[in-house]
Amino acid sequence: MTIIARAALAAAVVAFASSAALAQDAVKVDPKHYKVLIDNAQVRVLRIHYGPHETSVRHSHPDSVVTYLTDARTKMLLGNGKTIVSTGKAGESAWTPAGVHTPTNLNNAPFEAILVELKRPAVRARK
Repeated sequence: MTIIARAALAAAVVAFASSAALAQDAVKVDPKHYKVLIDNAQVRVLRIHYGPHETSVRHSHPDSVVTYLTDARTKMLLGNGKTIVSTGKAGESAWTPAGVHTPTNLNNAPFEAILVELKRPAVRARK
């Protein structure tokens, strides 16, 4: 293997390891806020609990559906560096595409939700 090929391989390994470290499984990197309720071949269901103004660590989820158990006002620092603030009412559900984020509960009350992660990517509608 040439020096250039070795350098390219080393760079690829470092890039892969870095991206994997930046987008880790929420349950593994933040067990305080994420608990597994069901895990089978089709889905993984998580119970999410954040205290007032708590922030998680950077992690990722596959395509998912979230159902709010409490009213929600959250800030998400996305993997691309953008920040979004979103709200939801207790009992509402929302689609969340796969992605990397660092969430923060902006409320003065606890935030609770159920997240259903799909084990297979969702079918995308054709345009």
